[in-house]
Amino acid sequence: MAIDPNPAPLGECDSPAAVLAFARSQRAVADRAEVALLEAAVAWASMHSVDCLDDAACLPGAEGEIAIAGPGAPLVTEFAPLELGAALGMSSDAARAMLGEAVELAHRLPRTWAAVRAGEVPAWRGRKVAANTLSLPADGAAYVDTHVHAVAGKIGYAALDRLIEEARVRFDPAGAEDKRRAAADRRHFDLDTGRVSFAGTVTVDGELDLADALDLDGAVARGARVLGELGCAESLDVRRSLAVGEIARRQLALDLDTTPTQIEGLSKRCRPRQVVVHVHLTEAALSGADGMHLARVEKTRSFVAADQVKTWCASPDAQVIVKPVIDLADVDHTDAYEVPDRIAERVQLNNPTCVFPWCGRSARRADNDHVVRHRHEREGPPGDGEYGETTDPNLAPLCRTHHRAKTHTAWTYTKLDETTYLWRSPNGIHLRRDHTGTTIVPA
Repeated sequence: MAIDPNPAPLGECDSPAAVLAFARSQRAVADRAEVALLEAAVAWASMHSVDCLDDAACLPGAEGEIAIAGPGAPLVTEFAPLELGAALGMSSDAARAMLGEAVELAHRLPRTWAAVRAGEVPAWRGRKVAANTLSLPADGAAYVDTHVHAVAGKIGYAALDRLIEEARVRFDPAGAEDKRRAAADRRHFDLDTGRVSFAGTVTVDGELDLADALDLDGAVARGARVLGELGCAESLDVRRSLAVGEIARRQLALDLDTTPTQIEGLSKRCRPRQVVVHVHLTEAALSGADGMHLARVEKTRSFVAADQVKTWCASPDAQVIVKPVIDLADVDHTDAYEVPDRIAERVQLNNPTCVFPWCGRSARRADNDHVVRHRHEREGPPGDGEYGETTDPNLAPLCRTHHRAKTHTAWTYTKLDETTYLWRSPNGIHLRRDHTGTTIVPA
């Protein structure tokens, strides 16, 4: 059934068929827009290929080249994805992935790219094909392109994966063997500490060797039984989870300390392993006043209940360190270029992540950038411009990638207050980054 190019407005759709016709027309508009976006990405990559490096926008030797697509595709300048991502409202990593898939389509999958541009293959499916051929040699990518372009809009993921795997075996046998060996051993043990529930729990997933699994299950079962005997009234499932924590802290199942026990008849227990959790909470949160019952846990970007923090602190094994309250509005300075810990801590507390548009990398692992460059890092002879001090109003956390981009390219920014930054991209896009996120603002 053909798509009506001029469907009735949604408010005038008075039947199910009319609503479906409107939805299909909007889907077609969105598909065309996605194709146009990929075409723009290809054009952007072409303008930022290593052959087109503009020395006026980047200090010579400061910006390297990166391969964002498979072998044989053109290389682009290192910071090319940054401004594209900022303009599209996505992180630099997401922009790099999209740019790489667009370049892969245009330069290594020409038949599939033509089908995408003709509307025969949805853009998202084209990107799926490209993402899976990035690691293939040129002839392997050509094989996939030849066999997939006519059916990419019809076959499912499983058939597509089989076709790509066939190309890998045919044209990259060594890579296929490495992948087979890696897939043969599926053992893993993952703790998703980046996502913490409000109750303070995380998800654990793993696949173990049978012997290790049986030993672990036995240790957990024993720990749960002992907890019950000691009066723990929780359910068996909860006691098993608590037993895992005891095993981790006390290493009951794996005691590597072979020194003799001083007191005969007592089993030796290893020293508890130190686990550091940074929790930020207010006096109101602890007292429950004004309905404040939340605590922020660093490194997880999550909140937990204040009562959960009380439970952690009540553990007999817990060593609680209470740091004095830091006045986030305070201002300090030093004549040195290096940032003292007291200033760095305040800057990181005010800005938990890198302050580049759309970036979410932790400020704890970021550089403390001088917004207005310090005289010790400034290019050229002294006095060739304004210098900045090492002081709170002139510092901001930037991850290493975005710190280098700010230092070596035409990216600039101004710090409006402790948590608000106004950025300007090399091509004049203005972006406001504050505690609520990033927004593009009129120039």
